[in-house]
Amino acid sequence: MSTSETVFDEARARAVLGRAAERIGLPAEGRLAALSENAVFELDGAPVVAKVAREAAVLERADRSLKVAAWLAAHGVPAVRPADGVPAEALLVDGHPVTFWARLPEAVRPAGPADLAPLLRGVHALGAPEGLGLPPRELLGNVDRWLDQATGHIDPADAEFLRRRRDEIQEKLPALRPVLPPGPIHGDALPRNVHVGPDGPLLIDLETFADDLREHDLVVLQLSHDRYGLDHGRYRAFVDGYGFDVAEWEGAVVLRGARETASAAWVAQQAAVKPSARAEFAHRVASLRSGDATVRWNAF
Repeated sequence: MSTSETVFDEARARAVLGRAAERIGLPAEGRLAALSENAVFELDGAPVVAKVAREAAVLERADRSLKVAAWLAAHGVPAVRPADGVPAEALLVDGHPVTFWARLPEAVRPAGPADLAPLLRGVHALGAPEGLGLPPRELLGNVDRWLDQATGHIDPADAEFLRRRRDEIQEKLPALRPVLPPGPIHGDALPRNVHVGPDGPLLIDLETFADDLREHDLVVLQLSHDRYGLDHGRYRAFVDGYGFDVAEWEGAVVLRGARETASAAWVAQQAAVKPSARAEFAHRVASLRSGDATVRWNAF
């Protein structure tokens, strides 16, 4: 059975973790902290976090995230760092990329939009790194992969609808004229990707770093406000902290449409193991079919 046909669950991820950790001399057990695009484990007896990715297709992205972390460190941008004393490259184990990161101290409080704004300003002040080869932000590039992982667990008509919507949006993207100068972006700029430790906020989850329109990073919070019920005052704190409201840009509707399409397909990858994911996928697609931009989505 190929990796693409194997259900990615905790048991699968733990088996991969054990082989990867044994290869480099780290503890092979740990607490599962998250299971989504990656399985994230806090290793027993070591200040290390391991991230096990779903499939080999993201090996290059996983490896690049470690290089992005080193680049951010060199420029003083607060962000998660690779683990000390282990290879600063992704390992491919049984078809799953595995990376190792320094464990962060306990959060002192939840991160909010106001914490995210200055971190994005710091990233957006940087020029493209030499030799790192940041890709464009292909929001829609994984739609087929996520939908394929859900085959047999979602309505095929819903999957086909998302693919058509993806194609229509892709035709509009080249015509966008940004307000901000393009360059490095986080790519998934949400408060959940910020950790507030004793020394202040820092960026985590660096896999989606890209070289593209800076507006990509700002549309994320706009969508959080419109779809997920982010309080207007907290959204304004983000806008004021960054210094620009992307909602005033005419191209925002296109980038928002791309992110909505990707977000709906993203949920589908968990449909095989989570009934709640199947329900949320159907809910999101139904709202996109209706064209009602005010329908609230459930965070997943």
